[in-house]
Amino acid sequence: MEDQKFIVSSSPHIATDVTVNKIMYSVIAALIPTVISGIYYFGIYSVWMILASILACVLTEFVFQKLRNKPLTIDDGSAVVTGLLLALTLPPRLPLWMVILGAVVAIGLGKQVFGGVGCNPFNPALVGRAFLIISFPVHMTTWINPVDGVTSATPLNLLKMEGATTSYIDLFTGNIGGSIGETSVIAIILGGIYLIYKGYADWRIPVGYLASVAILSLIIGQDPIFHLLAGGLLFGAFFMATDMVTTPVTKIGRFVFGIGAGVLVVIIRVYGGYPEGVMFSILLMNGLTPIIDRYTRSRIYGEVRQ
Repeated sequence: MEDQKFIVSSSPHIATDVTVNKIMYSVIAALIPTVISGIYYFGIYSVWMILASILACVLTEFVFQKLRNKPLTIDDGSAVVTGLLLALTLPPRLPLWMVILGAVVAIGLGKQVFGGVGCNPFNPALVGRAFLIISFPVHMTTWINPVDGVTSATPLNLLKMEGATTSYIDLFTGNIGGSIGETSVIAIILGGIYLIYKGYADWRIPVGYLASVAILSLIIGQDPIFHLLAGGLLFGAFFMATDMVTTPVTKIGRFVFGIGAGVLVVIIRVYGGYPEGVMFSILLMNGLTPIIDRYTRSRIYGEVRQ
């Protein structure tokens, strides 16, 4: 006993080999099926959009860190993930200069002004997409049909404007109009399951998110399966809402986050003027994350309830 040496240090005391690099490159691997499906359905131009978004994100991060005399972290993969996520949420024929502008805003305004990775309150890719929607609403709502390449509406647009429905098979395979990476349900689920299996995405958020959308849609007389498969709900549930930085740290809080986002999606889709609501729901819940954490954290033993 006398020969043993003890190290006294401050918390945390749990050691892990999980690094930012490992998480980010796992997310990139999980997105590969979605990237392949997007290129298959929307053509080679999707490749240029993805590359432009990634390069713009990496270069913007490099410039910001150089200007602030901070250590360069562009090799950790976080900027690549932001660029990839942003590109996959964009219409398939968006001009490249708009893609680059959205990527610069995503990294500059969504991430670096708050101090870099781990400090941003909102999902950077969604910040970039929100900027593009506000600035270029026509381009950001111009979709094409993957079959013939002509301009067409998304399934949510068709339901909202014409009351027309889309077959489950087309929604499941991705043979529909929409963003590059949000149409193929099969590809998204494959990547999402991989992330949950690796432990880099908490299942509570997508389960709360999807279940609340399904239940609320059913209650108000909408088709729950359609709302689950259409639009960017699944992509947002698995890849955007599960961002470790911008979501609650408590287990109960993650359920609350997912349920809140699901309720917002249904309200926006059914009662709002916009056919999709995933981006707004996640950004709004990102803003509520500190409050959710505050009211869902466990009390320390012996602490007096206030």
